[in-house]
Amino acid sequence: MAKHTAPVEKNETITLNFEDLTHEGNGVGKINGYPLFVPQALPGEEGEVKVVKVNKNFGFGKLLELTKESPDRIEPVCHVHCNGCGLQHMSYSLQLEMKQNQVKNAMKKIAHLEHVPVKSIIGMDDPLHYRNKVQIPVGEKNGELITGFYQKRSHRIIENTETCVTHNEVINDVVKSVRDITNRLGIKAYNEQEHNGVLRHIMVRTGEETKDIMVVLVTRTDKLPHQDELVKELTSEFPHIKSVVHNVNHKRTNVIMGDKSKVIWGDEYIHDKIGEITFAISAKSFYQVNPAQTRKLYDKALEYADIGTKDTVIDAYCGIGTISLFMAQKARKVYGVEVVPEAISDAKKNAKLNGITNAEFYVGEAEKVMPWWKMQGLNPDVIVVDPPRKGCDEELLKAMTEMQPKRIVYVSCNPSTLARDLRVLEDRGYATQEVQPVDMFPQTGHVECCALIERVKDYAVGSENL
Repeated sequence: MAKHTAPVEKNETITLNFEDLTHEGNGVGKINGYPLFVPQALPGEEGEVKVVKVNKNFGFGKLLELTKESPDRIEPVCHVHCNGCGLQHMSYSLQLEMKQNQVKNAMKKIAHLEHVPVKSIIGMDDPLHYRNKVQIPVGEKNGELITGFYQKRSHRIIENTETCVTHNEVINDVVKSVRDITNRLGIKAYNEQEHNGVLRHIMVRTGEETKDIMVVLVTRTDKLPHQDELVKELTSEFPHIKSVVHNVNHKRTNVIMGDKSKVIWGDEYIHDKIGEITFAISAKSFYQVNPAQTRKLYDKALEYADIGTKDTVIDAYCGIGTISLFMAQKARKVYGVEVVPEAISDAKKNAKLNGITNAEFYVGEAEKVMPWWKMQGLNPDVIVVDPPRKGCDEELLKAMTEMQPKRIVYVSCNPSTLARDLRVLEDRGYATQEVQPVDMFPQTGHVECCALIERVKDYAVGSENL
């Protein structure tokens, strides 16, 4: 049998017409049916492309020159190629269309639920300056500190690129100020090749509603040189700073934060509000980075949950209690479970902070805790899940369906794993009613979703293995 070969060769230059987008935002063009994925290209465009990689069923190209441009092509606000926000070359309307199609394709090809409505994606009025948190690496050049993002596929810092168009603008100002002050004080940057130096990362968090600011300085060393002078200058310049934290990370690692943190000025927490709920946020708290869209996402989750005053709710993957406390405003009782002890500690603090007494939080793996709850006679009316990108554990899906709630509300940051898990739930007595995409991360290929799943028949426990 003749060996199949691609119709193009590596390093060949070709003319390509683009007809589609991948879920990452790469343009798709075909040569004799063979797809080439090309960054920065848009549907309806034509261009000269250098073939950079050839696989059996698809290849990758580099756009050399456009000979025909799409009306959806716009001038990027930022020209730094850090790979953090790779969709700036396309209009925001096309970004939303691409993400809507990503969710629809996952529902069709993975979940086999093409009949389920995918509602029009909820976008932003202003898709810039939305991030309330940033972690910036620190390096050194010619004896001076530099800050900025890593160049794509490298650990080389693109100098002074801490001013990012997706960040809350005050974050950019704070990072620049930290860099300038530490430079003047002679604090050395961490060198990851030599594993010496001091300052590794600068993290800044802000409260959208409160305007609170937290600065976290991550060092290799147990001591932060010139600590008092640094704090005095920084807090004088930014009166909204409520907390300065020193985090120590001794290890040779890509992990940003170390295990040891100490508040060196101000409070352990800053605060922010989503709707009527106030949240205390520590240096390591998980808190959504786009507060405006988070409110829209959680309002949709609350709508789908359709909670009555007599209902009991379980919030799996509850984190610091963000969704739990929203649900507690309507429910008789909410039980949150989360594997991270610090998150549960924060969740309990947040419940107390808001005077919420009908929410309880437990440390543990949801797939193990929930069967135990069922044995104790806990029968939830609604279960809410907001898992990481890998989706729900199979045992958790099994535990959820065996508890037989009336409704499951699934909040997802990955349409593919959402669709996979919906298929499992469909096969265990549940029906997906609709899916609502939300653009939580404009200028990137990521999309958040909220899905409503209702029980349509009782599931006989043990009748089927996952």
